[in-house]
Amino acid sequence: METSARLLRLLSLLQMHRDWSGTELAGRLGVTTRTVRRDVDRLRELGYPVHAAMGAAGGYRLGAGAALPPLLLDDDEAVAVAVGLQGGASGGVAGIEEPALRALNKVEQVLPSRLRHRLNALSRATVAIPPRDAPTVDAAILTAVSTAIRAAETLRFDYVRHDGKPTRRNVEPHKLVTWGRRWYLVGWDTERAGWRTFRADRMTLHTPNGPHFAHREPPDGDVTAYMRRTMGRDMWPYHCRVILHAPAERFAGRIDGTVTPIDEHRCRVEMATDSFDLVVFVIGMLDVGFEVESPPELKAHLRKLAGRFAAAGTEG
Repeated sequence: METSARLLRLLSLLQMHRDWSGTELAGRLGVTTRTVRRDVDRLRELGYPVHAAMGAAGGYRLGAGAALPPLLLDDDEAVAVAVGLQGGASGGVAGIEEPALRALNKVEQVLPSRLRHRLNALSRATVAIPPRDAPTVDAAILTAVSTAIRAAETLRFDYVRHDGKPTRRNVEPHKLVTWGRRWYLVGWDTERAGWRTFRADRMTLHTPNGPHFAHREPPDGDVTAYMRRTMGRDMWPYHCRVILHAPAERFAGRIDGTVTPIDEHRCRVEMATDSFDLVVFVIGMLDVGFEVESPPELKAHLRKLAGRFAAAGTEG
């Protein structure tokens, strides 16, 4: 095996995130342990931090270095990286579009033709349509928040609520969560003594950070479970309760909300939203009689719409 090919094979083995003894590596490469030691030294000269431990439990392991050396990727990994960079270049996080595009160009330049064809076929066959008015979050905010999470430092920031009102918050950050095309911070609000969720694009951080804290157990025992429970209700400004004059089983899988039977002829629907028009649209599509329980603003909105439709239906 040529020296350059052997170095690539050695690097591929070391990237498997395990310790290799010199004897194991020599057997895989078909060389002597002395050759393995020389090849390890060559990798170190190229910038790869290969650590060696002595003794029966020792061996070689690829560690993290001070600089980024060249990476060795298999076919599927290379395509996955390129697809991820395409997503990053399309926006969502402000400040990474250009670096993602530069990195994507570098990856595409070195891809073998068979992989370039796979990537080009995927690009031609797909269309990305970003949500209308989708917010972007500054990459610097995500970096600062993640650093505070790791360092267990309290964040101090101004926050714009969903109703547009500015507030000042002191929060022990726990996790950053991506939901759709938005970024959220889940943390313990020290002044309100409870878990809260904040949209990262509405945060303006203050420096320096606040005092250190001890990380708490995650809400609901798991951040994912907490987000699934709260995102359906707590993150929206309007909570609507409507009684439908039809049995609950009729609406299984048809409503993005909670459907609870009242009796064999009626059920209650609870929906959280930022638009009464959306609630009206959903109810209208169901084509059943209904009563609005709350909020009063939804009743007023329906009366306004009823007057508008009645006027449109009047003969001129």
